Amino acid sequence: MPQERLHYGPTAKVFHWVIVALLAIQLPLGWLMPGVRRGMQPGGAMTLHVSIGMTVLILIVLRFLWRLAHPVAPETSLPGWQRISSELVHWLLYLVVLLTTLSGWMYASARGWTVSLFWVIPLPRVVAEGSSFGRTVGEFHSTLTWVLLGLVGVHVLAALVHLFFYRDRVMHRMLPGTPPI
Repeated sequence: MPQERLHYGPTAKVFHWVIVALLAIQLPLGWLMPGVRRGMQPGGAMTLHVSIGMTVLILIVLRFLWRLAHPVAPETSLPGWQRISSELVHWLLYLVVLLTTLSGWMYASARGWTVSLFWVIPLPRVVAEGSSFGRTVGEFHSTLTWVLLGLVGVHVLAALVHLFFYRDRVMHRMLPGTPPI
């Protein structure tokens, strides 16, 4: 078992902030797209949305694997309930990002769309066209997006509370360029 560190290293920080940036683009892009209708084919906005989603999927899997290989101990100065809730929110974020990206891919597959990664690499269908399973899972895509947004809100709020109210160094553990504590 790898030894836990007290801070996030540069690789974990890059994964974190690149995913944050992509989600900051992805969420508004998804909401501003026209509604999906029968017989609709994906246009440029949908291809971009799927491409960003696939990029996030790849990055969240890599980040998860990196976290398993390079665990970071919860901040020891926190009360027990904060350590537990922090760990819970972090693992839920990994799970919900993973499920949100996979459900979107399943939905596109079930609709029979031919989608590509940034108009270059065609993506395989992960469920058959017309699959009721794919369509059902895909319908949860929007719900999962709201769950993700709620978790991100809790995560950001907690970071800001630590920065401005508690004035501890919890948030500094993930800030770019911040030296280890």
